[in-house]
Amino acid sequence: MKIQEYVSLANFTTWKVGGPAEWFAEPTTIHEIKYLINWAKSQQINCQIIGAGSNLLINDAILPGLTICLKKFQGSAINSNTGIVEANSGEPLPTLSRRVAKAGLHGLEWAVGIPGTVGGAAFMNAGAQGNCTSDILQSIQAISLKGGDEFRLSQKELNYSYRKSRLQKEEFLVLSVRFKLEAGHDKHSLNKVTTQNLQQRLNSQPYDLPSCGSVFRNPKDNKAGKLIESLGLKGFRIGGAEISKVHANFIVNSNDATANDISQLILVIQEKVKQSYGILLLPEVKKLGF
Repeated sequence: MKIQEYVSLANFTTWKVGGPAEWFAEPTTIHEIKYLINWAKSQQINCQIIGAGSNLLINDAILPGLTICLKKFQGSAINSNTGIVEANSGEPLPTLSRRVAKAGLHGLEWAVGIPGTVGGAAFMNAGAQGNCTSDILQSIQAISLKGGDEFRLSQKELNYSYRKSRLQKEEFLVLSVRFKLEAGHDKHSLNKVTTQNLQQRLNSQPYDLPSCGSVFRNPKDNKAGKLIESLGLKGFRIGGAEISKVHANFIVNSNDATANDISQLILVIQEKVKQSYGILLLPEVKKLGF
Protein backbone atom coordinates (compact mmCIF):
# COMPACT_ATOMS: atom_id res chain seq x y z
CA MET A 1 0.00 0.00 0.00
CA LYS A 2 1.59 3.24 -1.18
CA ILE A 3 1.55 5.98 1.45
CA GLN A 4 2.62 9.35 0.05
CA GLU A 5 3.96 12.45 1.80
CA TYR A 6 2.75 16.02 1.33
CA VAL A 7 0.16 15.48 -1.38
CA SER A 8 -1.86 18.57 -2.33
CA LEU A 9 -5.49 18.02 -1.31
CA ALA A 10 -6.72 20.77 -3.65
CA ASN A 11 -6.77 18.09 -6.36
CA PHE A 12 -9.11 15.97 -4.22
CA THR A 13 -11.85 18.50 -3.44
CA THR A 14 -14.58 19.85 -5.73
CA TRP A 15 -13.74 23.40 -4.53
CA LYS A 16 -10.14 22.87 -5.74
CA VAL A 17 -8.69 24.29 -2.52
CA GLY A 18 -6.76 22.78 0.38
CA GLY A 19 -3.21 22.39 1.59
CA PRO A 20 -1.03 19.29 1.55
CA ALA A 21 -1.73 16.15 3.55
CA GLU A 22 1.17 15.13 5.77
CA TRP A 23 0.45 11.52 4.74
CA PHE A 24 -1.96 10.40 2.03
CA ALA A 25 -3.26 7.12 0.60
CA GLU A 26 -5.98 5.88 -1.78
CA PRO A 27 -6.97 2.31 -0.87
CA THR A 28 -8.94 0.13 -3.27
CA THR A 29 -9.72 -2.83 -0.96
CA ILE A 30 -10.85 -3.47 2.63
CA HIS A 31 -7.50 -5.13 3.29
CA GLU A 32 -5.67 -1.93 2.33
CA ILE A 33 -8.03 0.20 4.46
CA LYS A 34 -7.34 -1.96 7.52
CA TYR A 35 -3.62 -1.78 6.84
CA LEU A 36 -3.75 2.04 6.72
CA ILE A 37 -5.74 2.32 9.96
CA ASN A 38 -3.26 0.04 11.72
CA TRP A 39 -0.31 1.94 10.22
CA ALA A 40 -1.66 5.25 11.53
CA LYS A 41 -2.22 3.67 14.93
CA SER A 42 1.38 2.37 15.00
CA GLN A 43 2.65 5.85 14.09
CA GLN A 44 0.37 7.41 16.73
CA ILE A 45 -1.14 9.82 14.23
CA ASN A 46 -4.76 10.73 13.46
CA CYS A 47 -6.75 9.51 10.45
CA GLN A 48 -9.18 11.62 8.48
CA ILE A 49 -11.40 10.30 5.71
CA ILE A 50 -12.40 12.00 2.47
CA GLY A 51 -14.45 10.71 -0.43
CA ALA A 52 -15.13 12.69 -3.61
CA GLY A 53 -14.16 15.88 -1.75
CA SER A 54 -17.55 17.51 -2.22
CA ASN A 55 -19.15 19.24 0.76
CA LEU A 56 -15.64 19.60 2.18
CA LEU A 57 -13.42 22.58 2.99
CA ILE A 58 -9.79 21.75 3.77
CA ASN A 59 -7.51 24.39 5.28
CA ASP A 60 -4.62 25.83 3.25
CA ALA A 61 -2.06 24.71 5.86
CA ILE A 62 -0.55 21.24 6.12
CA LEU A 63 -3.16 18.73 7.27
CA PRO A 64 -1.43 16.61 9.94
CA GLY A 65 -1.83 12.85 10.18
CA LEU A 66 -2.98 10.37 7.54
CA THR A 67 -5.65 11.35 5.03
CA ILE A 68 -7.40 8.34 3.50
CA CYS A 69 -9.21 9.07 0.25
CA LEU A 70 -11.86 6.44 -0.52
CA LYS A 71 -12.66 7.65 -4.04
CA LYS A 72 -11.10 4.52 -5.59
CA PHE A 73 -12.86 2.12 -3.19
CA GLN A 74 -15.78 1.53 -5.54
CA GLY A 75 -18.17 -1.28 -6.45
CA SER A 76 -21.76 -2.31 -5.89
CA ALA A 77 -23.95 -5.41 -5.82
CA ILE A 78 -27.52 -4.88 -7.04
CA ASN A 79 -30.32 -7.41 -6.54
CA SER A 80 -33.08 -6.43 -8.93
CA ASN A 81 -35.50 -8.92 -7.36
CA THR A 82 -35.26 -7.91 -3.70
CA GLY A 83 -34.23 -4.27 -4.16
CA ILE A 84 -31.24 -4.75 -1.85
CA VAL A 85 -28.18 -2.79 -2.96
CA GLU A 86 -24.78 -3.01 -1.25
CA ALA A 87 -22.32 -0.34 -2.37
CA ASN A 88 -18.77 0.39 -1.28
CA SER A 89 -18.33 3.78 0.33
CA GLY A 90 -16.32 5.20 -2.59
CA GLU A 91 -19.01 4.42 -5.16
CA PRO A 92 -20.13 7.70 -6.81
CA LEU A 93 -23.78 8.51 -6.08
CA PRO A 94 -24.59 9.52 -9.68
CA THR A 95 -23.18 6.22 -10.96
CA LEU A 96 -25.20 4.18 -8.48
CA SER A 97 -28.33 6.20 -9.24
CA ARG A 98 -28.03 5.32 -12.93
CA ARG A 99 -27.26 1.65 -12.26
CA VAL A 100 -30.23 1.01 -9.98
CA ALA A 101 -32.59 2.80 -12.39
CA LYS A 102 -31.43 0.47 -15.18
CA ALA A 103 -32.17 -2.46 -12.83
CA GLY A 104 -35.76 -1.26 -12.34
CA LEU A 105 -35.20 -0.14 -8.74
CA HIS A 106 -36.98 2.99 -7.52
CA GLY A 107 -35.72 5.25 -4.72
CA LEU A 108 -32.42 6.79 -5.79
CA GLU A 109 -33.40 8.91 -8.79
CA TRP A 110 -32.95 12.12 -6.76
CA ALA A 111 -29.24 11.41 -6.18
CA VAL A 112 -28.08 11.58 -9.80
CA GLY A 113 -26.86 15.18 -9.55
CA ILE A 114 -25.12 14.94 -6.17
CA PRO A 115 -21.34 14.95 -6.75
CA GLY A 116 -20.50 12.76 -3.76
CA THR A 117 -19.89 9.18 -2.76
CA VAL A 118 -22.13 6.62 -1.08
CA GLY A 119 -20.09 6.88 2.15
CA GLY A 120 -20.36 10.66 2.15
CA ALA A 121 -24.11 10.43 1.63
CA ALA A 122 -24.45 8.10 4.63
CA PHE A 123 -22.22 10.37 6.71
CA MET A 124 -24.10 13.60 5.90
CA ASN A 125 -27.57 12.15 5.28
CA ALA A 126 -27.38 13.78 1.86
CA GLY A 127 -30.61 14.61 0.12
CA ALA A 128 -32.40 16.46 -2.65
CA GLN A 129 -35.95 17.15 -3.83
CA GLY A 130 -37.45 16.26 -0.45
CA ASN A 131 -35.67 12.90 -0.29
CA CYS A 132 -32.71 11.89 1.88
CA THR A 133 -30.30 9.00 2.26
CA SER A 134 -31.78 7.77 5.55
CA ASP A 135 -35.12 7.07 3.81
CA ILE A 136 -33.62 4.19 1.85
CA LEU A 137 -30.58 3.25 3.93
CA GLN A 138 -30.94 -0.08 5.73
CA SER A 139 -27.51 -0.40 7.39
CA ILE A 140 -23.80 0.33 7.05
CA GLN A 141 -20.68 -1.77 7.44
CA ALA A 142 -18.01 0.19 9.32
CA ILE A 143 -14.71 -0.01 11.14
CA SER A 144 -13.27 2.13 13.93
CA LEU A 145 -10.44 4.49 12.99
CA LYS A 146 -8.80 3.42 16.23
CA GLY A 147 -8.51 -0.13 14.89
CA GLY A 148 -10.55 -3.26 15.43
CA ASP A 149 -13.04 -5.51 13.71
CA GLU A 150 -15.73 -4.60 11.23
CA PHE A 151 -19.25 -4.07 12.54
CA ARG A 152 -22.70 -3.30 11.13
CA LEU A 153 -24.97 -0.49 12.29
CA SER A 154 -28.66 -0.30 11.42
CA GLN A 155 -30.42 2.83 10.19
CA LYS A 156 -31.94 3.35 13.65
CA GLU A 157 -28.54 3.13 15.33
CA LEU A 158 -27.20 5.96 13.16
CA ASN A 159 -29.52 8.59 14.73
CA TYR A 160 -30.37 10.34 11.48
CA SER A 161 -31.90 13.79 11.21
CA TYR A 162 -31.65 16.61 8.65
CA ARG A 163 -28.04 16.50 7.35
CA LYS A 164 -26.91 14.87 10.59
CA SER A 165 -25.90 11.40 11.74
CA ARG A 166 -24.06 9.62 14.51
CA LEU A 167 -21.17 9.17 12.04
CA GLN A 168 -20.33 12.87 12.35
CA LYS A 169 -19.60 12.46 16.06
CA GLU A 170 -17.70 9.17 16.17
CA GLU A 171 -14.49 8.00 14.54
CA PHE A 172 -15.90 5.40 12.16
CA LEU A 173 -14.90 4.67 8.60
CA VAL A 174 -17.86 3.59 6.46
CA LEU A 175 -16.87 0.56 4.37
CA SER A 176 -20.18 -0.05 2.61
CA VAL A 177 -23.82 0.96 2.67
CA ARG A 178 -26.88 -1.26 2.22
CA PHE A 179 -29.93 0.30 0.64
CA LYS A 180 -33.47 -1.09 0.34
CA LEU A 181 -35.10 0.13 -2.87
CA GLU A 182 -38.43 -0.70 -4.51
CA ALA A 183 -38.12 -3.45 -7.11
CA GLY A 184 -40.23 -4.11 -10.18
CA HIS A 185 -40.48 -0.60 -11.65
CA ASP A 186 -40.28 0.25 -15.34
CA LYS A 187 -36.65 0.86 -16.31
CA HIS A 188 -37.46 3.37 -19.06
CA SER A 189 -39.61 5.49 -16.74
CA LEU A 190 -36.93 5.48 -14.04
CA ASN A 191 -34.23 6.44 -16.53
CA LYS A 192 -36.40 9.28 -17.82
CA VAL A 193 -37.03 10.66 -14.32
CA THR A 194 -33.34 10.32 -13.43
CA THR A 195 -32.30 12.24 -16.54
CA GLN A 196 -34.89 14.95 -15.86
CA ASN A 197 -33.63 15.32 -12.28
CA LEU A 198 -30.06 15.77 -13.52
CA GLN A 199 -31.12 18.33 -16.10
CA GLN A 200 -33.07 20.28 -13.49
CA ARG A 201 -29.97 20.51 -11.29
CA LEU A 202 -27.77 21.52 -14.23
CA ASN A 203 -30.23 24.30 -15.12
CA SER A 204 -30.59 25.69 -11.58
CA GLN A 205 -27.11 25.26 -10.08
CA PRO A 206 -23.62 26.47 -11.07
CA TYR A 207 -21.65 23.64 -12.64
CA ASP A 208 -19.25 25.79 -14.67
CA LEU A 209 -17.04 26.71 -11.66
CA PRO A 210 -15.68 24.64 -8.75
CA SER A 211 -18.04 24.51 -5.76
CA CYS A 212 -18.96 22.15 -2.93
CA GLY A 213 -22.69 22.02 -3.64
CA SER A 214 -25.04 23.72 -1.17
CA VAL A 215 -23.07 25.54 1.53
CA PHE A 216 -25.83 25.98 4.15
CA ARG A 217 -28.58 23.79 5.52
CA ASN A 218 -32.07 25.13 4.89
CA PRO A 219 -33.60 26.64 8.04
CA LYS A 220 -37.00 25.34 9.07
CA ASP A 221 -39.73 26.59 6.72
CA ASN A 222 -37.22 28.58 4.67
CA LYS A 223 -34.52 28.31 2.00
CA ALA A 224 -30.95 29.43 2.65
CA GLY A 225 -30.48 30.46 -0.97
CA LYS A 226 -33.55 32.72 -0.93
CA LEU A 227 -32.43 34.44 2.28
CA ILE A 228 -28.97 35.13 0.86
CA GLU A 229 -30.32 36.28 -2.50
CA SER A 230 -32.83 38.63 -0.84
CA LEU A 231 -29.89 40.55 0.67
CA GLY A 232 -28.44 41.19 -2.80
CA LEU A 233 -25.40 39.05 -2.12
CA LYS A 234 -25.22 37.20 -5.42
CA GLY A 235 -21.82 37.96 -6.93
CA PHE A 236 -20.37 39.21 -3.63
CA ARG A 237 -16.82 37.96 -3.23
CA ILE A 238 -13.83 37.73 -0.95
CA GLY A 239 -10.59 37.05 -2.79
CA GLY A 240 -11.31 34.33 -5.34
CA ALA A 241 -14.42 33.05 -3.52
CA GLU A 242 -17.75 34.29 -4.86
CA ILE A 243 -21.42 33.80 -4.01
CA SER A 244 -22.77 32.26 -7.21
CA LYS A 245 -24.83 34.46 -9.51
CA VAL A 246 -26.82 31.34 -10.46
CA HIS A 247 -27.73 30.03 -6.97
CA ALA A 248 -27.02 32.02 -3.80
CA ASN A 249 -26.47 28.93 -1.62
CA PHE A 250 -23.38 28.10 -3.67
CA ILE A 251 -19.93 29.58 -3.17
CA VAL A 252 -17.80 29.15 -6.27
CA ASN A 253 -14.05 29.28 -6.76
CA SER A 254 -14.03 31.95 -9.44
CA ASN A 255 -10.34 32.88 -9.40
CA ASP A 256 -7.78 30.83 -7.44
CA ALA A 257 -9.69 31.06 -4.15
CA THR A 258 -8.07 29.93 -0.93
CA ALA A 259 -9.76 27.97 1.83
CA ASN A 260 -9.47 31.11 3.96
CA ASP A 261 -11.34 33.16 1.30
CA ILE A 262 -14.19 30.65 1.39
CA SER A 263 -14.20 30.40 5.17
CA GLN A 264 -14.37 34.20 5.53
CA LEU A 265 -17.18 34.43 2.97
CA ILE A 266 -19.19 31.83 4.91
CA LEU A 267 -18.82 33.94 8.06
CA VAL A 268 -19.91 37.12 6.25
CA ILE A 269 -23.03 35.41 4.90
CA GLN A 270 -23.91 34.09 8.35
CA GLU A 271 -23.44 37.54 9.89
CA LYS A 272 -25.56 39.37 7.29
CA VAL A 273 -28.43 36.85 7.38
CA LYS A 274 -28.37 36.87 11.19
CA GLN A 275 -28.51 40.69 11.29
CA SER A 276 -31.38 40.91 8.80
CA TYR A 277 -33.52 37.89 9.72
CA GLY A 278 -32.34 36.72 13.13
CA ILE A 279 -31.54 33.32 11.57
CA LEU A 280 -28.17 31.63 12.00
CA LEU A 281 -27.44 29.65 8.85
CA LEU A 282 -25.70 26.38 9.66
CA PRO A 283 -23.14 25.12 7.13
CA GLU A 284 -23.53 21.70 5.54
CA VAL A 285 -19.84 21.85 4.75
CA LYS A 286 -17.45 19.73 6.76
CA LYS A 287 -14.20 21.50 7.66
CA LEU A 288 -10.80 19.82 8.01
CA GLY A 289 -7.70 21.40 9.49
CA PHE A 290 -9.31 24.54 10.90
